[in-house]
Amino acid sequence: MSAREDGGELDSLYRRVTIRIVPFLFIAYVVAIIDRINIGFAQLHMRSELGFSDAVYGLGAGIFYLGYVVFQVPSNVLLRKIGARKTFARILLVWGAASMAMSTVRTPEMLYFLRFLLGTFEAGFFPGIILYLTYWFPASRRARATSWLFVAVTLSGIIGSVASGAIMQYFNGVLGLSNWQWLFVLEGVPAVLLGVIARSVVADSPNDVRWLSSDEKKMLAEDLQLESRRESAAPNHSFLSMLANQKILALIAVYFTLSCGAMAISFWLPIMVNSAGSGSMLKTGLFSAFPYVVGMFGVALIARHSDRRNERRFHYAICIISAGVAMGLLPAFTGNLPAILVLLCVGVTGTFAAFPIFWSVPHRFLSDKTAAAGLALVSCLGQIGGFVSPVTIGWIKSVTGRMDNGLYALSGVMVLGGIGMVFILRSSSESVPQRGQPLPGGKPENLP
Repeated sequence: MSAREDGGELDSLYRRVTIRIVPFLFIAYVVAIIDRINIGFAQLHMRSELGFSDAVYGLGAGIFYLGYVVFQVPSNVLLRKIGARKTFARILLVWGAASMAMSTVRTPEMLYFLRFLLGTFEAGFFPGIILYLTYWFPASRRARATSWLFVAVTLSGIIGSVASGAIMQYFNGVLGLSNWQWLFVLEGVPAVLLGVIARSVVADSPNDVRWLSSDEKKMLAEDLQLESRRESAAPNHSFLSMLANQKILALIAVYFTLSCGAMAISFWLPIMVNSAGSGSMLKTGLFSAFPYVVGMFGVALIARHSDRRNERRFHYAICIISAGVAMGLLPAFTGNLPAILVLLCVGVTGTFAAFPIFWSVPHRFLSDKTAAAGLALVSCLGQIGGFVSPVTIGWIKSVTGRMDNGLYALSGVMVLGGIGMVFILRSSSESVPQRGQPLPGGKPENLP
């Protein structure tokens, strides 16, 4: 078989895998992000009704990530032992229940507890997906597959903004519940339903599916072995030694800056749009959706371009630095809704396009045996930024009455993260071995 024919068969095979594997993960991740950030809309009425300050809200929004961080690594290790089907079903069911329980919040302590619980229950879902995709896609194709998750993030911003705005507009007082209570109840139900469905639609590995022939499973396994052989040349770190590895620590720091930006946008975007003069709750939802519409197309196009060029560091740096600059310019256009929306479009697109590029990088510094724990380690420690960012901005806004200094600090952190990625990858090869090309060490890979 010629290389062209072989490549054509592989392309067709990976298209089938994508169609079968990605849609459920895509939908579930849309629901996950909506349940994680819908507090950004709920707080528009929740804070005044319950008497919560910006500092209380910021801590409540951010404390999600403490539970999220603590339980990511154990969840990812458990996924490897018991499989993705049981793990994803468990996660979806319990986080859906916790999201619905948010409707019972009455005190700051209840807010903190339930947000922590939500983070604990959702922990492991995203790093689990990243690990799960390594069972199906080699690194050279993984950024494109992973990019769908971040298209899901932007789509969740669209769906969540419109749905949340409509619920907040029309459900206030229905059956004696406030609009923010209905928001948590109605947007928690889909996760529970998906948890039930997961047991039927998620396969633990390519060997467990009936829609691949034995020859296709063999071809997929051989192609994935190329990456395993390349990664076997990487140091086989123990879990503790990874904490002392400079490259891994640098990646954690970069992911921290990225998480800071993403969470600031997710939790504070509705209030920025509302403060700019958007009008009713429904209009706030519609205007808040616009940056995510732009971002959805940007994420897919930028990730595809990064894959096509097989280049990561400058794609990442341009995305996150432009987003950081846009966030830093927001205070200069307070009250100017069109300008705010343009800057938020740049911020959303740059930030969320950086995610799939970032997650195509850590594997080159991890061996096959340490991938599960290593990916979770980078994710969970980096996501501390998701706690720091909303808490810091909420505290600054509560003390000063303005978000300006918080946004300036956020801008600087994001720019530093972009510069950091350039230095991390400066000494690392951007290329990934293809079929028939020499592997590390000069040994050619001979496949039929």
